[in-house]
Amino acid sequence: MKKIIRSAGFYFLILIIALFLAQSFLGNQPKPKEYAFNTFIKKLEAGEVKEVLIRNKDHAVDGELKSGEKFTVNYEENFDITDKLITKDVITKVDSQKESIWLVAFINLLPFVLIIGIWLFMMQQMQGGGNKVMSFGKSRAKRLVQNQPKVTFKDVAGVDEAVEELKEIKEFLANPAKFQAMGARIPKGVLLYGPPGSGKTLLARAVAGEAEVPFFSISGSEFVEMFVGVGASRVRDLFEQAKTNAPSIIFVDEIDAVGRHRGAGLGGGHDEREQTLNQLLVEMDGFDVKDNVIIIAATNRPDILDPALLRPGRFDRQIVVGRPDLRGREEILKVHTKGKPLAKNISLNVLARRTPGFTGADLANMVNESALLSARHNKKAIDMKELEEAIDRVVAGPEKKNRLISDKEKKTIAYHEAGHALVAHALPNTDPVHKISIISRGRALGYTLILPAEDRYLVRKSELVDELAMLLGGRVAEEMIFGDVTTGAQNDLERATKIARKMVCEYGMSEKLGPLTLGKKQEEVFLGRDLSSRPDYSGEIAYEIDKEIRRMVDKGHDEAEEILKREKKKLDKIAKALIEKETLEKDELQRLLNGRRPRRSSSKTQKVTKEKIKSKKKVKVPKKKGVIDIPGKLRPAES
Repeated sequence: MKKIIRSAGFYFLILIIALFLAQSFLGNQPKPKEYAFNTFIKKLEAGEVKEVLIRNKDHAVDGELKSGEKFTVNYEENFDITDKLITKDVITKVDSQKESIWLVAFINLLPFVLIIGIWLFMMQQMQGGGNKVMSFGKSRAKRLVQNQPKVTFKDVAGVDEAVEELKEIKEFLANPAKFQAMGARIPKGVLLYGPPGSGKTLLARAVAGEAEVPFFSISGSEFVEMFVGVGASRVRDLFEQAKTNAPSIIFVDEIDAVGRHRGAGLGGGHDEREQTLNQLLVEMDGFDVKDNVIIIAATNRPDILDPALLRPGRFDRQIVVGRPDLRGREEILKVHTKGKPLAKNISLNVLARRTPGFTGADLANMVNESALLSARHNKKAIDMKELEEAIDRVVAGPEKKNRLISDKEKKTIAYHEAGHALVAHALPNTDPVHKISIISRGRALGYTLILPAEDRYLVRKSELVDELAMLLGGRVAEEMIFGDVTTGAQNDLERATKIARKMVCEYGMSEKLGPLTLGKKQEEVFLGRDLSSRPDYSGEIAYEIDKEIRRMVDKGHDEAEEILKREKKKLDKIAKALIEKETLEKDELQRLLNGRRPRRSSSKTQKVTKEKIKSKKKVKVPKKKGVIDIPGKLRPAES
């Protein structure tokens, strides 16, 4: 703000505003009444004119009547009006209207001065201020100051492999002679890629805190401006600064903003962005071995980067920063809960098992949400209840307690979610049901949370087949109980169809079509290189594909129907418990599935005696194993 006030453009802007205000003020002054010349002569003869001002050059008279009314009148050039006024004893003044040379010069130059001032102000605003008019060609990279709070590798958890790779980079910069003596070449670039929130930028900050060398940080979008050549100029200036302060590190966040594949986009691409990328390629390839400058870049779209940027010699190392596993999630939770008041019953291992698929950012958000909930409930420590609620808030959104749902719809949602849970429990290749709820969250009227027992990375055909049946369990339950279906299964049908299509066309899991990949992936260059699929098979094969998808979905439907008909009593119990309690945790669900009554909060509820429990026939529960494609998915009742 101070830079803007000190700039010349700011004062030019103030001048323009003042001129406009002056013009509007003068324009609001009352205008004198215009008289015809004959009317003026009549009032002059009648002695009504008090005083006048004669403007010789304009051949006009401005005057005031004795009544106070102001007027103006024009007269002919040859008419001698002065003698007429003197004879009537009117106070007469004459304005020769001689213009000053300086005034004329100022009026003529004012438009040019204003245009230059506006241009200077816009340039300084566009470039973030500054006193140099042409400073927009300079790099806007931020250099890490030594007295700033540092992030170290101790603050990074869950990505041990990436940390080990980057520790080696630090050693390269600290002792390059050790590696050069062995004939090794110091890597020129390191590319960090992975899903959003996995910790790529945090790793770069940790490198900056550990390296103890100059660290220049810039975003990919800061290179490109509206002026041609600015991006390339900033790249040159950035690398000149880095070489001057070598050994040093350059960090480019979101490099896909400037490193996108050349030739992409309608019309052949953006020339300015491509010039910036070309300059970046030249600077990276032009590194001298003795420069000791390393560039670290981060992106979550490595598939759209230009191949010339990814070749060895530019980005020599490409490090995957993926979603953390069970152990990694537990370590990340230790980092984010450090310094926070936790209750004694908190188990980070249980929380890590409850959060499969969460990134580091998701876990940080979860811990923060639990702290906010604890403060809202006026608690002095974060309890397990708040952490469980925070997980649900991150996954599905906050509860919509004020949404009014009729008893009929509530019953439909309860049977829908009970159908999902019962089918998932009965099938041998699905994961355990962790929680069922008919409380609305986000866009879902209810959800069934199914979590894997451990992290797995391969999916078997039997697991996908069972998942199809589990997805269709909610719709089948609606058909059985109400004899009708609702729109609540929209998301379930969409996911089931997508899984069946992938099984046939991508995974080669169709017995009839065999182990084939059907549908060629084509990169549409002029549509931004987004992957699109076009058929590379005949119409007959397309018909067979549709039949196979239909057969798989129908098979899942029939299997879910068979299970629910066989276990209809359990379906009714689960639905009834959901209507009464709205949410069932894992332990309560297991009691229902094992033939026991659910625990109730009411004190009037009759207790089940040991004899009654022993007399009941135990239901044999098949052993659970396997994982679904994306663990921890919600089973929404409404999309």
